[in-house]
Amino acid sequence: MSEKTAPPWEPPLAGTEVEHLTGALDRLRWTFRFKADGLDDAGLRTSIGASALTLGGLLKHLAAVEDYTFTSKLTGDPIGAPWDAIGWDGTNDWEFSSAAADDPATLYAYWDGAVERSRARLATALRNGGLEQPVHTGWPDGRKMSLRRLLCDLIEEYGRHTGHADLLREAVDGRTGEDPPADWRPVSRPQ
Repeated sequence: MSEKTAPPWEPPLAGTEVEHLTGALDRLRWTFRFKADGLDDAGLRTSIGASALTLGGLLKHLAAVEDYTFTSKLTGDPIGAPWDAIGWDGTNDWEFSSAAADDPATLYAYWDGAVERSRARLATALRNGGLEQPVHTGWPDGRKMSLRRLLCDLIEEYGRHTGHADLLREAVDGRTGEDPPADWRPVSRPQ
């Protein structure tokens, strides 16, 4: 399969640093979305073992992380819509616990919308200063994180939660696999 016909989640074989970092993030996003896709209330609320973690909670959590990363952490701006209108309190567990009250269409819309906003905000930041630029967030001593580090941290966050999604989805209906099939597109949203 050539890069021209490769599925949209396939990172470049030989690209720039920006293309590889954004490609790695997008591959994890697509894989996570594949793991969470097409489920009803029961599927999105399934947990395994002693954990309360669900795919619905992960959808809402990663949506909030996307928006928080590319607003508050990137620029210092407040997280904004839809979070300011639905009671986001910034605690570590709010999105996980509150997801049980959301219907599947809402959870998928939160994640899909956040990823779309994040891609646009990241593209603007890259145009305005590249990976080396300092972002708003940093350490208490005043040192600022670079955009590169911010992007790598989000890749790490997705890596961890995509692993969780693998286990949860397998428990729901047996779906396994690293990548979606080449022709896969989300069924829980219009294309």
